[in-house]
Amino acid sequence: MPKLKTNRAAAKRFKKTASGGFKRSCSHLRHILTKKSSKRKRHLRGTTTVHGTDVAGLRRLLPYS
Repeated sequence: MPKLKTNRAAAKRFKKTASGGFKRSCSHLRHILTKKSSKRKRHLRGTTTVHGTDVAGLRRLLPYS
């Protein structure tokens, strides 16, 4: 059986948590920031967890994480 390839795009965006889930950063914080309120930008900082329905697909993309 050959080795499985890790999807490199997903590897750069998601990290595995100890409980088996994945954490990700929030979107909409790269550009066009002047029209967004400070509160909105502040709440987009940090990380959040991936929804449970997407975890199975991520496990397929990141077989060794």
